[in-house]
Amino acid sequence: MGPHVIVGGSSGIGAATARRLRQSGGRVHLIGRNEARLKAVADEFGGSFAVADVRDKGALEEAVAAAGDKLDGLCYAAGTINLKPVPRVSDDDARRDFEVNALGALRAVQAALPALKASEGTGSIVLFSTVAVAQGFAAHASVAMAKGAVEGLTLALAAELAPKIRVNCIAPSLTRTPLAASLTSNETMASAIAALHPLQRLGEADDIAALAAFLLGPDSSWITGQIIGVDGGRSSLRTKG
Repeated sequence: MGPHVIVGGSSGIGAATARRLRQSGGRVHLIGRNEARLKAVADEFGGSFAVADVRDKGALEEAVAAAGDKLDGLCYAAGTINLKPVPRVSDDDARRDFEVNALGALRAVQAALPALKASEGTGSIVLFSTVAVAQGFAAHASVAMAKGAVEGLTLALAAELAPKIRVNCIAPSLTRTPLAASLTSNETMASAIAALHPLQRLGEADDIAALAAFLLGPDSSWITGQIIGVDGGRSSLRTKG
């Protein structure tokens, strides 16, 4: 059996997913930009890691290859949160959001594909979108555009790679992670945003990781091509007004 590769595994949802997979006995190979944080997470359970920026295709390919010639799964948890009104979104903003969220996901899949196909069972790929694709929010044009591309990529990959490899996407709402610290560290702001959710709280990394680990594992063997919201009900429910 091969390991699971987690791109963006040094903190937040990626690290929480790694911990979930290890609890169920899986092997994990972490990829990210911060060597110290990667090592700290990997040392918790004896996992391996490689340093790479997803914007560097060659480095990402080498980092994925370091996991070995057989993979059971790929979780692409790298992402950005870039919230600006439309007039302030620069070309550089849009390019970076697209490259990190969408193009990086494609590159990771391309790099992992031979090893996923070599797996003894059915491989699994998990990508990440955002609730802002299904539920429009102001100041989310750049990130929603990039994550919308991820949802399209999910469906295209699921069709092309079936039946050997399953591909699914998780669309969270605001979650307490280091990436979202600019929004969640202010408790007044965090409480106001939490109140917009029917379940009246923000997500935690482990809320999302629970589904990611499930989709990467054998118990989800008949699930592919799905965009699944883990968002406290925000994308589909209105409990007030």
